[in-house]
Amino acid sequence: MTTAEHVPNDMLRAVRIGLRLSQDDLARELRQAGAEAGEPNDASKRLVQRWETGISRSPRPVYARALEKVTGLPVEALGFRLPVPMARVREDSAGGHDMASGPDGVAPPTGSSPRPVAEEASQSAGAHYSGIWLSRYEFFSSGRGETFSATHHVVLVQHGARLTGHSLPGASSNPDSPLSLDLSVDGNVVTGTWVEQTAASGYYAGARYHGALQLLVEPTGRRMAGKWVGFGKDFDVNTGPWELVFKDLSMSKATMDRYSRPPE
Repeated sequence: MTTAEHVPNDMLRAVRIGLRLSQDDLARELRQAGAEAGEPNDASKRLVQRWETGISRSPRPVYARALEKVTGLPVEALGFRLPVPMARVREDSAGGHDMASGPDGVAPPTGSSPRPVAEEASQSAGAHYSGIWLSRYEFFSSGRGETFSATHHVVLVQHGARLTGHSLPGASSNPDSPLSLDLSVDGNVVTGTWVEQTAASGYYAGARYHGALQLLVEPTGRRMAGKWVGFGKDFDVNTGPWELVFKDLSMSKATMDRYSRPPE
């Protein structure tokens, strides 16, 4: 019996049929794609059935990447839930800024926020996020009356459910502004704290900022997006969008040297 929680994924079924694949065939193609990418998976007919019936609404990252390889489509075009919000910064007319969610700063309808399900809650066991990531956040400068973005190339190192991150030397859009992250992973939710030491020669004259951060991981495991919160110069609480985008699995010296530059 179909319930509100089990809405059939007709899009995935249509794509599969369009590729002239049975559920067994799709599972076999997914296993082959994973093996070729060096990311073995255990795709089965039963798993495909769970996706198509809507029992499982968010595939684990290893399956999401295999699905994209086999179908040639992004996972969000295959009828799966993509639990990553859109967000924009807006001035709050009090010297700081707040968040406005939605594509044009419009709050989403009540009840539209994503809710983790059982499979999402189990993803941290198999997910591994060590590597080089592009960090990008957005903030409103009350002194300049404009919205700015700051970017860093960050090395993330995972130990169990803990993620620690540090920006590479010279790898920030604002020179000499190192960023540190201390995060924990719980399913598709990443929560923790951030610290940034601004450049002594920059606009913020060496001020040290810190706050909290919460991100949601996309099904592919290659992007995290959410919000930061922190204090402004007048001790008002500000918030804004923050995302981490995967760049490279290697953390060799040569790779880190290549990313030790301001992001483009």
